Amino acid sequence: MSQAPPGAAAVAVIAGPTASGKSALALGLADAFGGAVINADALQCYRDLRVLTARPGPAEEARAPHRLYGYLDAAERGSAASWRLRAMEEIDNAARAARLPIVVGGTGLYLKALCCGLAPIPDIPSDISAEAAALHRRLGGGAFRDRLVALDPDSARLKPGDRQRLIRAFEVVQATGLSLSAWQRRQPSPPPYRFAALLLMPPRDRLYPAIDARFAEMVAAGGIDEAAALAARNLDPNLPAMKAVGVPELLRYLRGELSLAEAVAAGQQATRHYAKRQMTWFRHQLNPDRVFNEQFSESLLRCSRHFIDRFLLTPSP
Repeated sequence: MSQAPPGAAAVAVIAGPTASGKSALALGLADAFGGAVINADALQCYRDLRVLTARPGPAEEARAPHRLYGYLDAAERGSAASWRLRAMEEIDNAARAARLPIVVGGTGLYLKALCCGLAPIPDIPSDISAEAAALHRRLGGGAFRDRLVALDPDSARLKPGDRQRLIRAFEVVQATGLSLSAWQRRQPSPPPYRFAALLLMPPRDRLYPAIDARFAEMVAAGGIDEAAALAARNLDPNLPAMKAVGVPELLRYLRGELSLAEAVAAGQQATRHYAKRQMTWFRHQLNPDRVFNEQFSESLLRCSRHFIDRFLLTPSP
């Protein structure tokens, strides 16, 4: 998947849409190779969302080390850059412990940042970030976008409702004098690892029923209580944790705007739409070494073990 210097650590990457069986495959490979599982799902980073993001439970965590799960509070904003630094630390830790690092998740931007690197955008001073957020609140999305486009014409592709990306683009051009896209076009530093990427892409007629069943199970397993705990904190509704798939729908139920059945149906639909976006992204943005057009199964695990052993762990002649 990427070029790397001789002797670089070997890293297995498992990608795919939600409910495709990525976590089960990662755990099976961890059992087989003595691996450490490293999370690359932006929402599974939040400790407040164990149930509604289907994070691995205590039984799974007892079988292999699991890293970068639940390390953020819901009041925080994660980023690809900060996650990448943590992930590289965990990969190095696993390699030093003679464990195979297994990076697993459905957040394409995180996986691309790890495997391809990130342009070195400077840190943005906190006062400029605060100024950008305040200006957005005062102007609203449409007028703020117009102000941004005057500084950064490339940002015209952003939608007026995409608050987070609009503010990010504005603060970067204000702080650095260069547009975000200009920074992104700069050559990123190459990753110091050897990657083998496996992509799970099940057909929708099998994936969508699994999504529906899992969402119903999450609601029954405490998802409503998890949403209620978030609601009680009165957090900014624009925070990533508050917009996690399923959370807005359950919050509407808790406010009496939807019946439970309506909220579950809406959450299932939102998750299916999210999976569709993930699959589109992976088709166009990821360059996997092996694609499996199926969900997790024991035969898929056997094929993956063979692939990892032959193409990642066997020394080249």
